[in-house]
Amino acid sequence: MGTAERREAPENGTVAGGTALREPEAPDRGRAADGAMTAAGQVRAAPRPAPAERGPRPARAAYRPLWVEEPARRRRMPDPVRTAAVRAVLVIAVTLIQAMVAFLCTMAGSWLAFPMVISSVVSTVLATWGALDVWVTRQVWNQRNGVVSTPSSTARSLRRERRRVRRQARIAARGQERIRRQAGAGRLSHS
Repeated sequence: MGTAERREAPENGTVAGGTALREPEAPDRGRAADGAMTAAGQVRAAPRPAPAERGPRPARAAYRPLWVEEPARRRRMPDPVRTAAVRAVLVIAVTLIQAMVAFLCTMAGSWLAFPMVISSVVSTVLATWGALDVWVTRQVWNQRNGVVSTPSSTARSLRRERRRVRRQARIAARGQERIRRQAGAGRLSHS
């Protein structure tokens, strides 16, 4: 397990050189509770009490998480832009591989050199299209979702339209509620 060598402890209880196997409840990660050291500077394991003579457990050290999450520096890319970017990266990677194979085939004088050069040229066109696709997709997403706040932004008029529809729905709901209340006030009994 892991890259570190783990060695068994000799019978006298001292830990041999290398990385010792640690118990998970050791409070200071690897040191014995009594802190006894051998002449070679190795930690000597403390004798464990028998199960019958164990008393109340000492308080554990404060919980420390394995990692601390930090807020992202930049917001996540929108899904359509992310999809276009992944597609572009894959096409560019294939283009670079094809160009390398074409170069090596040309150096070796292989018959495969000419078809690889032609396919590399086609792949270069596709890679350029992929990069432009990322840029266009990002611009379209920004325009539709209101990241770019300019007077010509479509997002602003879309938001205005959504607000108008919500306002009309609220007015209609209030009118229906008023009609229900007025109709219920004229009744004397429900039977």
